[in-house]
Amino acid sequence: MPWFDIVWDESLPDGNVAHLAEHGVSPDEAEEVLMKAIGRERTRASGRWIAFGRTSAGRDIAVVYEMIDPITVLPVTAFDLE
Repeated sequence: MPWFDIVWDESLPDGNVAHLAEHGVSPDEAEEVLMKAIGRERTRASGRWIAFGRTSAGRDIAVVYEMIDPITVLPVTAFDLE
């Protein structure tokens, strides 16, 4: 299981916390998926990383993120997998 320092810009009205909320995903859910993803790959559109996983509540989520350095990530968006 990887360990990441996750950057949240919750003080910004257009930050990543607000963007996740638009998709009904909480920072806690996104962190859970980032920390125990069952798969990771690069997106075709932006080249950013995307992690796939299931939350402890059973929700299947994808989290798109940028690697800031080897242990720091900035979540960009997240959404339910269908």
